[in-house]
Amino acid sequence: MKYPWIDEYLLSKRGVTKDLQAEWNWIRYHIGGKMFAAILLDNDDRPCYINLKLEPMEGELMRKQYPDIIPGYYSNKQHWNSVMPDGDIPDDLLRHWLDRSYCLVLKDFSKAKQREILGLSVCGTDCSACPLLGNPCTGCNEACGKVFHAPEGKPCPIYACCANRHRFATCASCGELPCAVWQATRDPSMTDEQFEKSIRDRANQLKHSGLT
Repeated sequence: MKYPWIDEYLLSKRGVTKDLQAEWNWIRYHIGGKMFAAILLDNDDRPCYINLKLEPMEGELMRKQYPDIIPGYYSNKQHWNSVMPDGDIPDDLLRHWLDRSYCLVLKDFSKAKQREILGLSVCGTDCSACPLLGNPCTGCNEACGKVFHAPEGKPCPIYACCANRHRFATCASCGELPCAVWQATRDPSMTDEQFEKSIRDRANQLKHSGLT
């Protein structure tokens, strides 16, 4: 196959799992239990198609422009597309299509479920890596933003703005990321350098989450 990087690339995305559907001989990639990409194998276990999901109009346009992408093989042909594994589709374009497929399937879930699947809070924090998870904090998503460091009885200002006011899944959907609310909401124990690094790290987490 011309694209040996696919497996590593897809598994590097947050929340992705894979399996082999033996009956079809498909290597399937899932987000939240829903397939967003697959490598279809022939009887000799060689890749014959790469299946991915695109918006119907985008898929139709791409199929007209590139002969190496066709309507989805053994799939819904309005939404799914099959890419030839040894064709002339540029690597960067195929990565873009795979990113789009991941994002489309992820956005089928509720916003709360999207955060759960990604394992991120609205601000890009991975609560599982926090030593305070479990005591005293249950986690941002579980507490609906009313974490231990939030104002009494109220959600964290970032959660209140993102999830409650704007109804975003995460701050990745906001054009002002990182905004003044981020700048005003900080751990007072951090130095300025540590806080700025925290902002950069969390923003990067969100930008690569598929929810921009």
